[in-house]
Amino acid sequence: MDAIGSTTATASNSAFVSAIRKKAVELEGVFLNTLVSQMMSGLDANNGFGGGEGEQTWRSMQSELLANQIAESGGIGLADDIMRSLLARQEVQPLLMTNP
Repeated sequence: MDAIGSTTATASNSAFVSAIRKKAVELEGVFLNTLVSQMMSGLDANNGFGGGEGEQTWRSMQSELLANQIAESGGIGLADDIMRSLLARQEVQPLLMTNP
């Protein structure tokens, strides 16, 4: 393979790995949102900040944003495991297609 082909393959692989990483972080954010939502569901809505239906509406948005920020800041390591698993599966998939 010549230098241009090698550079194109490297750029393509880099873009692919970046896309996998982005999806892994996104999935970790979804998982963390579930955890944060459950954690916040036990908080008292009448704690001096107004309470009521408005607080319940905003609380779900706050949970989502907090979970996504945690995931984007390194999270709990789940994205790394998801990414490793997805990349390993991508390496095995071509072998399965050529050897039925």
